[in-house]
Amino acid sequence: MGELQIEGDELVLHLSGAEKLESVHGDLRVPRAAVRSIEILEDAHEPADHGFKVGERLPGHSEVAAIRSDGQRLFAVVHHDTPRGVRIELEGADYDAWIVGARDPEGLKQRLEQA
Repeated sequence: MGELQIEGDELVLHLSGAEKLESVHGDLRVPRAAVRSIEILEDAHEPADHGFKVGERLPGHSEVAAIRSDGQRLFAVVHHDTPRGVRIELEGADYDAWIVGARDPEGLKQRLEQA
C-alpha cells in the first residue's frame, strides 16, 4: 500500500514493489511547498475511474496508475482495503494531484498538515 511520508522538505509517496510494477513507476517526490491542499475522499476510487490510465486498474478494487483526465495528470494508489483516502493537490509538480487510499484519511491529513 502506498505510504506518504515527510522527508526533510519533501513529501514522498513510497510504493511497494508490487505497486511499482503495477504502475510502471517508482516512488514519487515533491517539495512540501508544492502541496496546495489536502482533501478527504469518501470514495478514493472515483477520481481514478475517468480518463486514460497507465498502470493497473480493477474497477472498484484497486487503481495504481498515472491518469490523464480532464486536462489533469493524476497519480492514484488505492486498494480494496483502503477505499477512502486523500487527494493532495499539487502545484509545479509532475502531477496535478495524488490520490492515496488510507485506512485513516483524517489522521493522515492531520499528520501531513502539521508537518
